[in-house]
Amino acid sequence: MPTPDKQLSAEQSRHVAETIREEIARRRISRQTLAEQAKLSLSTLEKVLGGRRPFTLATTVRLEQALGVPLRKLPDVVTIAPPVNGEVAPDSLGSYARRAVARIEGTYVTVRPSFGDKDAIYAYRTVIAWDEAASSLGFRESERQDSDYTQFGEVAVPNESGFVYLVTNRHGQHRVITVSRPRNSGEMYGIITTLLAGRGAVLTPIAAPIAFLPLKNIANPSLGRISSEDANYKVYREHLRRTVDEPFAILLQG
Repeated sequence: MPTPDKQLSAEQSRHVAETIREEIARRRISRQTLAEQAKLSLSTLEKVLGGRRPFTLATTVRLEQALGVPLRKLPDVVTIAPPVNGEVAPDSLGSYARRAVARIEGTYVTVRPSFGDKDAIYAYRTVIAWDEAASSLGFRESERQDSDYTQFGEVAVPNESGFVYLVTNRHGQHRVITVSRPRNSGEMYGIITTLLAGRGAVLTPIAAPIAFLPLKNIANPSLGRISSEDANYKVYREHLRRTVDEPFAILLQG
């Protein structure tokens, strides 16, 4: 017998429906258009948006892929619940148990070099939390100055390499962040591989060092494009230098 598709809770379904209605209004598209893009029937979409049927995981994933935005909300403040049987990620993400990755869950200030200003640093917030529906860690970025490029996705933690992979996959287009396991103080260091938006529709592959700093370790975090005059600039710069100097990542020039 086929395995029944997991249903979202009533609260999750309300959140998903509200987000979808906002996206439809913001983009000025019809429900019919969205249903076609998500490969759903209009009837199904109408029922879940109207609260007459709960969202299933499969339907939600299709809508996330069609809209390119996260619909399943991750908590802003991460709390770690006691592990229960079945809290194991799929093999494609490393088959890790929730108990084994509890130290990775949290809210981070993420810093990397600014792609638009060689002397500046770019900082934003990232939440890594257990996604009950997917039975794995998920991540979501927020408070990015370039909000159109906000990322969310899955977290892989394979035993073989000992690294953590934050993977965005939108219609086959990937962005990958590879970082170390958390140090004793909680920081994770590594490299980001993504695309740089240029003039018009031009995109260029780009790689840069990146650091995840536990929010609790930064007294008054600065977000956005950070210049040398900012109080946190020196601290952020030292963390990025550590990424390459120790080294947690190696950047080679041809």
